[in-house]
Amino acid sequence: MIAIALISALSRFFPIVDFVDAAQTRVLGWGTWGAICYPLLFAACNILLLPGGVLAVGGGFFFGLWWGFVIVLAGNVLGAAISFALSRWIARRWFRRRLSQNATLRALEPALERESWKIILLSQLHPLFPTSLLNYLYGLTQIRFVTYMLWASIGRMPGLFLYAYVGTLGQFGLKMMRGKSHPRVIEYWTWGGAFFTTALLLLVLGRIASRAVRTAQTASTTSYSQSNRQEASSIALHHK
Repeated sequence: MIAIALISALSRFFPIVDFVDAAQTRVLGWGTWGAICYPLLFAACNILLLPGGVLAVGGGFFFGLWWGFVIVLAGNVLGAAISFALSRWIARRWFRRRLSQNATLRALEPALERESWKIILLSQLHPLFPTSLLNYLYGLTQIRFVTYMLWASIGRMPGLFLYAYVGTLGQFGLKMMRGKSHPRVIEYWTWGGAFFTTALLLLVLGRIASRAVRTAQTASTTSYSQSNRQEASSIALHHK
């Protein structure tokens, strides 16, 4: 609702509403091609490590909540698959040279040895992990392609759904500003309540993910240190 009020204020000085309305009409005018090209564009953003948040919101704005969510998820899955394949099979040496010192990769690798699928799922929910870069990073690990794609897709669903929902709210706001919709008070509460509930759920999941990843990393580091000490002790006894 704050965003709608801000757009309303800016529209008095700039033709924002007309521009957005024209963009929506243009995209919807593409029909089936719009549903095909949009996920390809979203996938390209993922592969090129470009911010995809605006496109994710646009999915809900142009295609509605559920179709927008499905289209954005399809683009995300496609981009993740291509990025993972590039890192794993096509340009592994190049990516290994570029990313071997990446702090995120060094943080995830020890934890992956203990709880692979859990770390994949939780890292997608972690608010500080760049999900597009994770596609390349996981390609350098021993994780199987199918395992990564399954749990990465599940982990990204809550965030993508929230983006699509925000886009849907923008669509409703545009209709209101155009005078095409006159929602009742209860509808305002429903939209706002659903948005804050989804955002709160995502925030809680992000906190749980952060804590779980830190715990797994600590456990893996401790286990690694103990194995090194045991190995050093056995070598010393052997020399004696």
